[in-house]
Amino acid sequence: MKKLTERIAACLCMLFALTGCYNMEPREQVLKIYNWADYIDEDVLAEFPDWYREQTGEEIRIVYQTFDINEIMLTKIERGHEDFDVVCPSEYIIERMLRKDLLLPIDTAFGTTPNYLHNESPYIREQLDKLSQPNRRASDYAIGYMWGTAGILFNADHVPVSDAQTWASLWNPKYRNKILMKESYRDAYGTALIYANTDRLKQGQVTVEDLMNDYSQASIDTVEKYLKAMKPLIAGWEADFGKEMMTKGKAWLNMTWSGDAVWAIEEAEGVGVNLDYEVPVEGSNVWYDGWVIPKYARNVKAASYFINYLCMSEVALRNMDACGYVSAIATPEILEEKIDTTLDYVADLSYFFGPEADSIPIDKVQYPDRRVVERCAMIRDSGDRTEEVLEMWSRVKGDNLGVGVVIVILVSVGVMVVYTVYRKLQHYQREKQQRKRRKHRRQRQRRS
Repeated sequence: MKKLTERIAACLCMLFALTGCYNMEPREQVLKIYNWADYIDEDVLAEFPDWYREQTGEEIRIVYQTFDINEIMLTKIERGHEDFDVVCPSEYIIERMLRKDLLLPIDTAFGTTPNYLHNESPYIREQLDKLSQPNRRASDYAIGYMWGTAGILFNADHVPVSDAQTWASLWNPKYRNKILMKESYRDAYGTALIYANTDRLKQGQVTVEDLMNDYSQASIDTVEKYLKAMKPLIAGWEADFGKEMMTKGKAWLNMTWSGDAVWAIEEAEGVGVNLDYEVPVEGSNVWYDGWVIPKYARNVKAASYFINYLCMSEVALRNMDACGYVSAIATPEILEEKIDTTLDYVADLSYFFGPEADSIPIDKVQYPDRRVVERCAMIRDSGDRTEEVLEMWSRVKGDNLGVGVVIVILVSVGVMVVYTVYRKLQHYQREKQQRKRRKHRRQRQRRS
């Protein structure tokens, strides 16, 4: 018994020693990254420690975590004070983090390492700078990562291009139960307001940017009205399964993001389904994700090097290929790689790549033409009106049952009621029979 006790004590000491060694790992040798799932090339991530050692002579170990909702990431940093070194929020969360003083500036002193941050497209930098706060220029705190548009993915064998080019298609009864709406309150909000104000947009009385960022009670009420009018027509609200339903031909129209559209179009080709993508003529949302360093980061140096590493042309291309979205990096190497001479159309990308890119044969889904971008805008943070918008969204989603679902629920409740009554009747009959048997036994006992 004594030897067993000594062995257990020795094992505990060893365990504590190992735990202590782990906790004593210098924090400057750890880089904590928080990113969207499936949003980076795994080899790019795995190769960073070697690249960092080559540039600095220092060791680094990556701790990598993923999130699927911007607000969850923000809560961990704002309230939990988690020490993530580098995270990848969307533009409206970058704006919110700047306003709440939750970001640190990106260090641009890389020693002998080139500064690849300059590879970011001036267009992306200009857009992100719209998020700036007093004494905090956004481009000092955020570097663009991926960007894209919101539009309509459609089955070209069932939906004419003319229908897909307008948001009205999502409210068109002839596509009942063949429509999928993105389960994103911000995109749904902007889409509904644009559709509701189509005539005002045509007459130049209002801009897309003003509309999508109008959080007055009147606009919130309008959005609720139009989204509820849409509900009987849609097959469902989708967060990620929409592109698969489109590739299988189960849905014909899907309000979605350009990166998902790229994936779906490629997959559909392999199974003989003809999908295409359009940004409606009324206008839409252009979104941007970027890398930032949170206030509670404990390895700002490695975080800055990591962001710089992602801005290298070859790294940006690999990440684009891995996730299907478009990098914010605009170098001649990327432009050359993305030119597709088999296309029968060209796009004006001078706003993104520079003057020499005014007539380029390139995928229109990934890289929208200047005319498309000019009729779109960025959705900003709803600020102190967020709660009201979310309450409206909850009301819209809360009674999104549909006639069929209501019938199923009523039938199910009816079956349960009938079953319950049936079981009670059975119980009553058994009790009645048992009382009769007990009565007969007592009578026989008295006779005997």
